[in-house]
Order: sequence, then structure tokens, then C-alpha cells
Amino acid sequence: MTAKQNPCADVPDGLTTTAAAAEFVENVRFRDIPAEAMRIGTRCLVDGLGLFVAGSEEHAVRLLIEEAQETGGRPDALLLGRRETKVPAAAAARVLGTAGHVHDWDDSQVSIDPAHVYGLLTHPTIPPLASALVMAQKLGDVQGQRLMVAFLTGFEVECKISEWMLPQHYLRGMHSSGTVGTFGAYAAAAKLLGLRGENLRSGFGIAASFAAGIRCNFGTMTKPLHVGRSSENGVTAALLAREGFTADKGALDGQWGYLAVAGRGAEPELVAGRFGRPLTIVSPGVSIKPYPCGVLTHPSMDAMLKVMTEHALAPDDIEKVTLFAGSNILNPIRYPIAKTELEGKFCMAFLLAAIVVAGRAGKREFTDAFVLSEPVQAMQRRIGTEYDPAIEAMGWDRIRSRLEVWTKDGRHIAEWADENYRGGPHNPMSDAEVEAKLRDCAAGILDDQRVGKVIEAVWGLDALDDATALLDLLDWGAPGR
Repeated sequence: MTAKQNPCADVPDGLTTTAAAAEFVENVRFRDIPAEAMRIGTRCLVDGLGLFVAGSEEHAVRLLIEEAQETGGRPDALLLGRRETKVPAAAAARVLGTAGHVHDWDDSQVSIDPAHVYGLLTHPTIPPLASALVMAQKLGDVQGQRLMVAFLTGFEVECKISEWMLPQHYLRGMHSSGTVGTFGAYAAAAKLLGLRGENLRSGFGIAASFAAGIRCNFGTMTKPLHVGRSSENGVTAALLAREGFTADKGALDGQWGYLAVAGRGAEPELVAGRFGRPLTIVSPGVSIKPYPCGVLTHPSMDAMLKVMTEHALAPDDIEKVTLFAGSNILNPIRYPIAKTELEGKFCMAFLLAAIVVAGRAGKREFTDAFVLSEPVQAMQRRIGTEYDPAIEAMGWDRIRSRLEVWTKDGRHIAEWADENYRGGPHNPMSDAEVEAKLRDCAAGILDDQRVGKVIEAVWGLDALDDATALLDLLDWGAPGR
């Protein structure tokens, strides 16, 4: 029986995932990080900070803000949306992580394993970024270089664990951004705390018992809370480990380890020497999303935009739209007709309707009012999906789909989605486009001058003496300022 078949397979002695992860966290230094990783990591920070701002307006996040303020506690870190209010680090991370994922606009890990479903790994930036920002505030006097190292450390640990887990983890209903995101948040916090040796490995064990999130909650407030909890739990695991709280020191591995219990096993041969060699953020890379919904839907949305633009179509021209795709796209898209913006993120009829009706799908379109508007509801009923076994047979290593559009004047238009989808490492958004996304996220919350200062500070992060200046620039005040 191969390791892939055996969910309880042990990693060979000396090559345990837990030990390798701890060794990487303990030893990685700023000088070890290549310039390309710094460049892409900075783009991810620009993206992530914008998402924190955008998320501060959302009802789910406001509920968490109010709960954290009412609970109170040790003033470790600023509470998103409450100027000069500080709360315990774990609570601040829970709010920040949820805000970063609430729009489902955060970046996606790219896999190198054809056994994985492309796009269904993890959203790697928000858990370690939320954790690092909160821990930097708690510790104080954290330079920009140190913050970036902690963030990239967490990013790498999260991605490598996600890559090694068999795809059954996600396919059986676990939400990897909530599960493996916990390890990314933990690694970032542990790096800033300087954890070493047994304490560091115990922290992985604590994080393993915290890591959770199930896909039945997609389309509800609890889906982004998975990422909030992964951020919170990673911080908590690190703080407990610092105090000597014990856990199994090889908790990712073996018969009862996390990879076997939650992931149905892993690939032991992939562990040896792989952390940081290369950094996942560089190869195979990361996708920064142009749309606030699952990356599996993006090529189809761009195909719809291409049809509308190249054929000069108006919404009233559309008679019927059918999307043909495989199960990798159709299974996660669970709502046939969306009634809320949260459902809309998992509803192909809405996502394509937004493109048809508005010509775009950004923060303004992902609101309950837009989803429930008469034109959008009517358009959703003209849009359907159909499983295509021929597309399924092409495999899940890329995102493949085909649109067929019928117009009221009798035209039939077919358009394949581009496998090199916009935002992916084969067709990345430009730096200017990533900055424009931050501006869209911040619209109505931060003025243009402040947004410009945020962008300038992030690109110069490695020269910042105090990384928490980023939070001051974001103006962590009440939404609407």
C-alpha cells in the first residue's frame, strides 16, 4: 500500500512534517528570503490590507467588533473599526481575520500536485498577516523586515501543509483556509515571539487541536469566521506555547496526527527539505483575485465579460446563458439562485448576472441590495450550469469551463474560459491593478490621500522602524470615516 493510499502512514524518521515545519520557523531569516518572494509578498500585503478595510463595513464583522468590545480584556492590539480601543490579541486577530476573508476576495494558493483540485487549497495571506499584525502590536518595536519575515514564514508553512495533505481534506468537507490557516497564523506569531525547540513544536500540537472549519457553512457569516478563528487560534497557540503549555510534539504526523485524522493522510516523500525550497509564494505562486468570490469562478466571469464586450451586448439582449464545467467548479457553487450577497459568492447564476447587468463584480455589486434587485434576480433565472464530462476528463489541474450564450435576436455565442486566468501566476494582475483593488476596497472608508500613504508605506515596509505604523495609516476608526 502506498503512502497516498494509507491515511495513517508515518513520515520516515527524521523527516516528520512537524519537525521540518518547526526547523523552518526557527531558522529562517530575512537574508534567506529572495527578492522575488519579497516583491510578491508585498503585493499580498497591499491586497490583504485593503481587504481588512473593506471587511470592516460588513455586518458579520460588525457583530464580532461589538462582541470583542463588550468582552474587553487586556489591551494588546487595536480593534478594527474602533479607534483607540484595544482588546486581547486573540480577539483582535479574530476580527481582523474575519474581515480579511468576509468578501472572499483574498488570494489563493496554487498547487503543483495534479491530484489536487486547482483553486481548492487555501487562502494563504490573511491568517498569517492578521496574526503578524496583531502580535507586532502586542510586542511593540517590531521593524518592517521582522514583520515581513513572520508573514512569509506563516504563508510558507500554511501552503506547504496544504500542499501535502491529500485532496480528500477539502473534498470531504473541510475548509482549508480555516484548518491549515491555523498553522499559518501560528507560525507567524511563533516567529515574532521567537519560539524555539519543544515550545515551538508543542505550539503546532496546540494549533492542530484548534484547526477547524466545515464547508456546510459556505454562504453564511460563519464561512469567513473560519479564517477569523484560524487567525485567533494561531495567536492563542503561540501565546500558550510561550508559557510552556504542552501538546504532542509531532502532532502533524502519525496515526493520530492532524494530517491523517483531518486530511486522510499526506505525501511523506514531499516533506524532506521542502520548506522554503522553493518558497511557495514564488513557485508555483499565488493568485490575487480580481473578483470577491471563489477563484474557480473567475475565468467564467471573465469569459462572460469578454462575450458582453466583444459582441456589444446589453442585458436586454440576453435570452439564455449556460455554463458547461466539471465537478471541480460546479460542486462548490452550491446556490442555484442567490438571495444574499453571501450566497452570491457561491452562485454562478449571480456571478455571471453581475457581469451581464453591471459589467463588473466588485465591492458595490456584492451587496444584498444588488443581489435582490429586480434586474439581477430576473437575469439569474436566465443563467444555468451543466456538467460536461468532456471537460471533467481534461482534469482538475487548471480551471476549465465553456460559456454558451443565446441572444434574443437569434445569435448563439460560445466562449471558452482562459485557462491562464486573470490574477493567476500565469496572468498576474499588475502592481497598479493590485493598488486599484485596494482603492476599491477602501472606497467610502478611507480618503484617496490616506490610501496613497498606505500603498507607499507597504512598498517601503522593509525600511519601516515600526511596522504598526501601517495600522495608524489605515485609520482603524469606525467605518464610514
